[in-house]
Amino acid sequence: MTELVVPDVRWHASWAAAMAEFGTDYPHGSGLGDPAPVYDEHGCAAYAAWLRSAATDPIREDWVRCSFFWITDGTEVVGFLALRHVLNDWLLQEGGHIGYSVRPSRRREGHAARALALSLGKAAVLGIEQALVTCDEDNAGSRGTIEGAGGIFEDPRNGKRRYWIATDVVSRSAPGGDVAARS
Repeated sequence: MTELVVPDVRWHASWAAAMAEFGTDYPHGSGLGDPAPVYDEHGCAAYAAWLRSAATDPIREDWVRCSFFWITDGTEVVGFLALRHVLNDWLLQEGGHIGYSVRPSRRREGHAARALALSLGKAAVLGIEQALVTCDEDNAGSRGTIEGAGGIFEDPRNGKRRYWIATDVVSRSAPGGDVAARS
């Protein structure tokens, strides 16, 4: 069962394996940036705390408040998801409210679709009525995930397809509609 969990060191080994599996590809929704995490247990604990703090304080000057989640199947980290509480200019053009990725070995199992549905419920609780979700123009898998969640295509911008998804319907029907995640 797909779950969104708050980043925590108890997921260290699985988190490190998921991050390694992305190789040189950027794991969207992971918060990866400066400082880059150290992949040992101590580094994971520090990185998880840093991500958790983003819900109340933007972790960089050019970022907005954001709730980061690790997507799990109950036993291992299968991906990452970021739920941005508001949109700045860049997010409105390209990034959107929600960014996510699933590790390569766990794709095509429905985790992205279930994680997106869960995050839309959480977005509704934050007061976001219409969530902007984007994907690269050539990412057919993410395009299908967004459209399957009810995404309405608005337009392409800077190589991204932009979709709006009403969160009110999802918040009533998706599990995990509250803003608190399982930990």
